[in-house]
Amino acid sequence: MIKVLNIISDKNIGGAGRCVLNFLKYYDRDNFQVSVVVPKGSLLKPEIEKLNTKVIEVSGIADKSFDTKCIGELKRIIKEENPDAVHTHGTFSGRIAGKLCGKKIIYTRHSVFPVSKKISTQPGKTINKLANEFFSDEIIAVAEAAKDNLTEGGISDKKIKVILNGVEPVKRCTDEEIKATKEKYGIKDDEFVIGIMARLEAVKGHRYLIDAGRILKSKGKKVKILIIGTGGIESEIRDYVDKTNMNDTVVFTGFIKNVREILSIMDIQANASYGTEATSLALLEGMSMGIPAVVSNYGGNPGVITSGENGYIFKLKDSEDMALYIEKIMDNPDIFEYMKEKSKEIFNNKFTAQIYARNIENVYRDAVK
Repeated sequence: MIKVLNIISDKNIGGAGRCVLNFLKYYDRDNFQVSVVVPKGSLLKPEIEKLNTKVIEVSGIADKSFDTKCIGELKRIIKEENPDAVHTHGTFSGRIAGKLCGKKIIYTRHSVFPVSKKISTQPGKTINKLANEFFSDEIIAVAEAAKDNLTEGGISDKKIKVILNGVEPVKRCTDEEIKATKEKYGIKDDEFVIGIMARLEAVKGHRYLIDAGRILKSKGKKVKILIIGTGGIESEIRDYVDKTNMNDTVVFTGFIKNVREILSIMDIQANASYGTEATSLALLEGMSMGIPAVVSNYGGNPGVITSGENGYIFKLKDSEDMALYIEKIMDNPDIFEYMKEKSKEIFNNKFTAQIYARNIENVYRDAVK
């Protein structure tokens, strides 16, 4: 039996948290014993408890990678739990505490973003390399782009294993449910539905999708764009929709708890990120239902979408290129049907939660050999 203590700093349920939850649903409980440390008040706590997993709350780590004040408390927890390995998600303090307790350390890099000059140039690059390699026995990157981020910061590629995220398949709603949802959002049967599921922040590129929709609309294409989620620039995006006269085309759904409901009315997904994107869980969930995607060539997107197979990849920040590929899918039913089937096939071969859990278990085994 291999005992593993996960430490995650997320107070809300983001991508890293969902990866932890997916692992907990499918890991081999006969050969592994897993517990999780979360910040006090984290929304992850009740979800983890539903999966019959021990949860330990601690102060000082909420949405922070490093805080010297919590290292002592984390050391106490690690000594008490006495795991074979400590798996950290976004908390350098947890890695330090685990190392001080003599445990094997696994670190997962869940994000992709432009690497700062502080760690991509000397002397910061060497310092970053030494710190991360000393406080990590195994490093997991959730996308090739995440691995590139780490190596750009000096970390040896031999130290890094790329393990793509995995999710549970989403079951399509019934025809009656789909009809009701379309009526709810004012979507007509002859409208092609494009959905973007991302927090409303500038780097997620919502404006490029709105502009692509405007191009398609000018060509007489009947499209409906669903902007799903909330975020810091929601009012700015709404103003932009007003300014571009796209109110009849763009629908703001707000936060959606029932992802199955909204995915079931989409024809394709869009992802226009240009500043942060690892392996999009929304894209994977859509693929499980046979929904192709048109995505930017940034971050982990090319690791999920193979152009011409389960979607298309457009040039970064290029609305015309994006519109071109959306139009190609709309105007070619044979391509569209092929991509639907290919999306499900690729999902089942690469991106299920079971595959993800097996891959993480192998890292645990390697760490404690």
